Amino acid sequence: MRFAVLGPVRLWRGDVELNSGPPQQRALLALLLAYAGRPVSLDEMVDVLWGQDPPSSSINVVHRYVGNLRRLLEPGLPPRAEGGWLLRGAGGYRLKADAGTLDLLRFRHLAGQARSAAPAEAVELYAEALAVWQGEVAAGIPAEVRSLPVFAALEQERIMVALEAADVALEHGGMVGLLPALRAAATRHPLDERLQARLVLALATTGRQAEALDTWQAVRDELAEELGVEPGQELRAAQQRVLTEPADGLATDTVDTAHTVVRPAQLPADLAVFAGRRADLAKALALLDGDALRTVVISAIGGMAGVGKTTLAVHWAHQVAHRFPDGQLYVNLRGFDRQGSAMDPAEALRSFLEALGVPPHRIPVAVDVQVGLYRSLLAKRRVLILLDNARDAEQVRPLLPSSPGCLVLITSRDRLPGLLATEGALPMTLDLFPAGDARESLARRLGEERLAREPEAVDEIVERCGGLPLALAVVAARAAANPAFPLSAIAAELRGTPATLDAFADGDPAVDVRAVFSWSYRSLSAEAARLFRLLALHPGPDISAGAAAALAGEPVRRALNELTRASLLTEHAPGRYAAHDLLRAYATELVADSEDDRDAAMGRLLDHYTQQAHGACRKFAPFWVRPELGRPVPEFDDDRQALAWFTAEHPVLMSVVELAAQGGFDTHSWQLAWALERFLDQQGHWRDCATVQRHGLAAAQRLGHRAAQAHLHRALARASARLGDYHVAWPGIRRSLELHEELGDLAGLATAHRSHAWLLDQVGRYEESIQQAERALALYAATGNPAGEASMLHALAWTHIRLDQDCRAATYLQDALIKLNGLSNRYGDAGVLDGLGYALHRMGDYDRAIVYYRHALTLYRDVGDRYNEIGTLRHLGDSHREAGDHDAARDSWQHALDLVDEVVDPSTADEIRYKLLCLDMPDLVGAERGVRRSCRGGP
Repeated sequence: MRFAVLGPVRLWRGDVELNSGPPQQRALLALLLAYAGRPVSLDEMVDVLWGQDPPSSSINVVHRYVGNLRRLLEPGLPPRAEGGWLLRGAGGYRLKADAGTLDLLRFRHLAGQARSAAPAEAVELYAEALAVWQGEVAAGIPAEVRSLPVFAALEQERIMVALEAADVALEHGGMVGLLPALRAAATRHPLDERLQARLVLALATTGRQAEALDTWQAVRDELAEELGVEPGQELRAAQQRVLTEPADGLATDTVDTAHTVVRPAQLPADLAVFAGRRADLAKALALLDGDALRTVVISAIGGMAGVGKTTLAVHWAHQVAHRFPDGQLYVNLRGFDRQGSAMDPAEALRSFLEALGVPPHRIPVAVDVQVGLYRSLLAKRRVLILLDNARDAEQVRPLLPSSPGCLVLITSRDRLPGLLATEGALPMTLDLFPAGDARESLARRLGEERLAREPEAVDEIVERCGGLPLALAVVAARAAANPAFPLSAIAAELRGTPATLDAFADGDPAVDVRAVFSWSYRSLSAEAARLFRLLALHPGPDISAGAAAALAGEPVRRALNELTRASLLTEHAPGRYAAHDLLRAYATELVADSEDDRDAAMGRLLDHYTQQAHGACRKFAPFWVRPELGRPVPEFDDDRQALAWFTAEHPVLMSVVELAAQGGFDTHSWQLAWALERFLDQQGHWRDCATVQRHGLAAAQRLGHRAAQAHLHRALARASARLGDYHVAWPGIRRSLELHEELGDLAGLATAHRSHAWLLDQVGRYEESIQQAERALALYAATGNPAGEASMLHALAWTHIRLDQDCRAATYLQDALIKLNGLSNRYGDAGVLDGLGYALHRMGDYDRAIVYYRHALTLYRDVGDRYNEIGTLRHLGDSHREAGDHDAARDSWQHALDLVDEVVDPSTADEIRYKLLCLDMPDLVGAERGVRRSCRGGP
């Protein structure tokens, strides 16, 4: 069998092409092919085939189509037999496929080979990969199905591979062979400026300068006609290179593809009392001798829980970090988490891409495209990567770089045989501490003198701890906290402790970790013991002191200090606590067997995060409509503190949202979604925002809470539009408006019209956007919300600026400033001041524009909003330049560029560099005309 989805949906048995059946059956086949061997749930199949209104018989119809496809693939297959191609699994079905049978997997296989090949071979492999495409993805199925994210992601994957291929060819040669595939991809995506920029350069490097400039002009015309915009920085830069560089010089460097890479430094702190492991450390350091880094060095550190895998890996990493000048990446993959919630590789990829400087909203949707971007960012760089607590080889593979020069350290309880066999990983299995290392560990923590006084007790402690470093650390903490206790008494307590932690017991008391933990637990005060148990209910990855107090329902400062002293918790950052996974597993067992009211504790915890989130939202977005919680909401000092809280708690909040959804806490679920929207939206965490809003909306629908549904339909619509998912956005905003109208909720209706105006503005429907914005403005005024009025006046101003109505825009902005007066809304004030500066600049009043920009800068810096500070600095530089002060313009743009290197926005960085270049090369227009004349041989 052979299958194709990168073009028309087709299948063959041998050389004979088969008819895949009616349109819905063909669409189902396309969906299975797009998932490329991964399971597709029945729910998703129903959604793809019928959208939001499936018939009651939809599941039966899906099963019938599956049966038809099975018999098509395997004639003579008995009824209800599964066969060998279309298999059941994970609540749905998957199609068995590999690179030899499915064009999508062949495309990915060739692209993967290209990423690790030498440049000349890589270009050929990239060209072969792109040639696999035979048209638009899944051609022949209904257009509304092809527009779904799963198919759109494949088109994005094609674009990313085409970009990678073009960059290699531009830098190393071979563009002639790649040009047809690049031209085909650019033709399929005529408005993708990244592709068009590379096509322009590709044509020029192959001697087609006139065609390159004609292509640039054609793209410019289409952008103007379709979107009403001029070419962006990347496309303009490509044109300038064609105009100003000789053809043979164009291939010496490449358009900056993706993102300026920052130097991450994510390693956890080294253990100050590290002891032993000399042989293991020497073996580890030897891996980097000689020419080792001409390849990717992968070391898999295995061993039982608590044996010190992470401790050794972190210590080793710190020893060699200086050899990796491009930074260190770290992630805890939670492979053996107490709740079984191993981290999805996509989540780890996103965290690494953000650490490498990719803004959240620029991270691709498809995991395979994320992998390609990640490996591209690491190409030609020397980075140390520590993948802690891995579950298996499949979890790790997407996180491995493909270029030489990197070191990957992996810790896992699994021996990862697949990784050893296929990736050439070098195994290192840690044994328990020998007696000498165990004694050294105790000596580093307790001092040589104390051990020398009771050598027999030390021997018994070493024996009872079984050489397990974690157990030794707990015992040493107990002894250090009680310097008057003789070590013989501690040895006696260990001797008399019954076995516990069954999961880590194998009949040998020497490795019974529960004995050590239970003894340490029994030494706690009642307050600390109760808190230790309840901490097992927190979803992690860490917990603040305030959340711990909410969980316990009482002050916990003394209890937290006690748990930290006993090494049962670690305060890894001021006021934030975490526990080793074995200790959390032990706490989980304890709370399950206790009389603690777990539901009440969970309710308090969710109350805490819900109230805190709403308190922060009130400062972060003061004009936002607020639901009545029925519980007190904390008061944050200002918008800066609110933003800092959201940022610190972001990973925890996402876990709490999942906890509320899975635990049936529907009221908390929709209230959290309401409070988190503005932060997630404004900080670019749009995928998280969509996830949170979906959970919240589902909860509100289960509760029949129509007001919450009205708000969350709007929130999900905005998040979906951010991701380009307009088939969700438009129905969502319409439903929100309907519900608010039915409820007579004028405040909510104002916000719904506000978002509707924004959606219309995003797609260039400016007159309709203004109508919606004016409705929102009137409603904000009617409900007494001056901050909301200011927000809409600001929005109206920008829409009028896009319509070249600058004087009217300035009037709106002046009115917005008046509305904001006395509201202590620095973020809103700064945005309006920046807008006024922009309007005045366009009107030629550069001196006043500069004054407004400087005021806006002060406020953005007070709030800590670096992203908008960059934008204002860019505008300030423009006004200085037009006013004739080139030195001041250079200072503003250079300062902006310095900040971009921290928050990383590559297109902005390119634009600023171009501005700086134009200060030295002001007359590029004449050069363009001259080149066009010489290329065409005419006047």
